[in-house]
Amino acid sequence: MLQPSTQPFDLCPNYQESTKAKTTIPREQKKRKAGESSTEAASVQHLRPGMVLLKGFVKPEDQIGMVSMCRQLGKGPGGFYRPSLKNGAKLNLWIMSLGKNWDPTARSYGPTRPFDGAQAPTIPDAFKMIAQTANSTASEFPQINPDICIINYNTNSGKLGLHQDKDESESSLTKGLPFISISIGDTAEFMFGNTRDKDQATKINLESGDVLILGGESRLLFHGVSHVKTNTAPSWLKEETGIRPGRINLTFRQY
Repeated sequence: MLQPSTQPFDLCPNYQESTKAKTTIPREQKKRKAGESSTEAASVQHLRPGMVLLKGFVKPEDQIGMVSMCRQLGKGPGGFYRPSLKNGAKLNLWIMSLGKNWDPTARSYGPTRPFDGAQAPTIPDAFKMIAQTANSTASEFPQINPDICIINYNTNSGKLGLHQDKDESESSLTKGLPFISISIGDTAEFMFGNTRDKDQATKINLESGDVLILGGESRLLFHGVSHVKTNTAPSWLKEETGIRPGRINLTFRQY
């Protein structure tokens, strides 16, 4: 059973306003105008039926904005908490739910967290827009209206075993509505397969700005993270945000 720790957590403890002047974003990314769709720059990879990877989809300024908003929300009511085991051992993971609260112990959703009564913060419109644009770009899935966003922060020593995401409504799962996963920060070695056997799992790298979408035939695919690679986040992201070493993962779903 998980007993959460709710001590305040700052995703970007090294943030300084002065860092903005030193930030260097790659030239090819600078040429893209504010608000421009990521579709032209992203590489669309169909990994298997119902599984699409959009490499480099989230542009740098949007990654910076998402980190900033995650930091702001994470420090407020209903923000990041750290699950720990009943014996007191803490996991190398912090969680925050937007839209609806996800209870990892009960494997269910609700409006508030059972351990502190905090309401789930609202999903920012900018987050929804990025997720829905990715959904459209993949072109393989029905469009969703995300009403849930689960945000995980993993340290470089954090792992996530093979599992299925199946706590959404029966209707959502039956229709194979996709979930949309955005990676920001250090690179994760992501694994997936038809069973929980990690030795049989396929592995790919998910880098900062990548979007992975699973729906249809792959909606209940087993997936996880074998490890997070140290010091692989873009230098401009670290300089601009002061983000901790590790990886942020935002997953958008329709209940």
